[in-house]
Amino acid sequence: MTGDKTIWINGVWELGSEPGLPVINPVTEEEISIVLSAGHDQITRAIEAAASAQPAWASLEPWRRAEALRAIGACLLQHQQELANLISLEVGKPLRKAREDVEGAASYLEYMAQWDRRIEGEILPADNRDETILLTRVPIGVVAAITAWNYPLDLFIRKAAPALIAGNTMVVKPTEVTPLACIRAIQLIAANDCLPAGVLNLVTGGGAVGAALCSHSLVNMITMTGHRDTGKRIMAAAAANLSRVSLELGGSAPAIIWKDADLDLAADAIAFASFENTGQVCTSSERILVHQDVHDDFVERLVERANGMRVGNPCDDVDLGPLVNRTHFRKVTHAIDLAQTEGGALRCGGHGIPSLPGNGYWVRPTVITGVTQDMSLFKEETFGPIAPIIRIASYEEAISLANATRYGLSAFLFSNDYRLIMRAQNDLRFGEIYINRSMGEALQGFHNGHLESGMGGEDGKHGVLKYTQIRAVYHRYT
Repeated sequence: MTGDKTIWINGVWELGSEPGLPVINPVTEEEISIVLSAGHDQITRAIEAAASAQPAWASLEPWRRAEALRAIGACLLQHQQELANLISLEVGKPLRKAREDVEGAASYLEYMAQWDRRIEGEILPADNRDETILLTRVPIGVVAAITAWNYPLDLFIRKAAPALIAGNTMVVKPTEVTPLACIRAIQLIAANDCLPAGVLNLVTGGGAVGAALCSHSLVNMITMTGHRDTGKRIMAAAAANLSRVSLELGGSAPAIIWKDADLDLAADAIAFASFENTGQVCTSSERILVHQDVHDDFVERLVERANGMRVGNPCDDVDLGPLVNRTHFRKVTHAIDLAQTEGGALRCGGHGIPSLPGNGYWVRPTVITGVTQDMSLFKEETFGPIAPIIRIASYEEAISLANATRYGLSAFLFSNDYRLIMRAQNDLRFGEIYINRSMGEALQGFHNGHLESGMGGEDGKHGVLKYTQIRAVYHRYT
């Protein structure tokens, strides 16, 4: 896409007016593309285009907005292989999983399209005779969406679909690390006239572009997936205009393996939750708390599953590809080395796989035992294929260690003790809890972080309604 027009404003493609940022293939370290950045004038015009288009889009019959979402989904599926190739190329994701991402995005659009007739208001009794109080839900206005690099297409659709069905318009800034699949998806949306001009606009670039979006007075809401520190800066910028924010900021999910757990089920689930997408998932199990009675047995099963995972070129039939870039590779490999220096035992995995192609950022599924609360691996989100194991002796210790984090996104619990499960789901301070299963949100659920994992949430009824605001109408009819 080097030299391509990647700025889409009011239905017209433009070249970015600022120097570009390289997109790197994580398998070979080769430059795939340079995507030019939007200039200040382009950012302003994109926001203004969205603001101008919003009243007409909001007044359109909801079923017509649903038709537009379904048209986008059909377009994505028609070009599934092309989009999957881009996701695999820029993220390093196995090709079969990249195809699943495209299918997931299309399913999300179909689900959100069904909300065309489901956004409801309320009728309340009034204090006065011949009067009715109506509470209606109306769009917020212009939404700025900033996406993350680990699921570049899914995260774009996860924001755009509910915002658009609710009658909002949008300016999207894809991550500068993996922007290609999002850019191509919008090119396809444009080429197939899925949306009226100005309803969806695209600006590319890095942090400066995001900052300009977040500080503009015509932006009524900012939705972002990314790092906690970036989320805090966005919230501070939004305060100047009292723009709403929806922030999904990652986590450090604990997984409690109780002494009565089905260990095969737990090992399968934790292997997926720790290593899927090379550990680059916000809901990954990053602190695995195993009861001392089953500790050794569970570790043996998890190591067996980790060693059985195929790491390699994403174009081949593999389970894991490389990490996304050199900066992240250094962070993850440093975490593995530091954990051993601090007293952890490397049971399998580690970094450096000479047999794999190119100079890619390869890290094998890694299990480390002997982890304690004072170690860096316990405290920080690593976002890599690492399963840190902590031995526990009591329920109180498990809950205390699980909650010993500033994050509050996801948690896991494996037990067949009904009373313990009910107690734990009240004691764990996380927005979503997986009991006797691995990670993976449902379309109709609610992906919602507590504490420093963010606010706003996504998916389901509440993920749609956050893109609306309530209008109260006092209707005196005499």
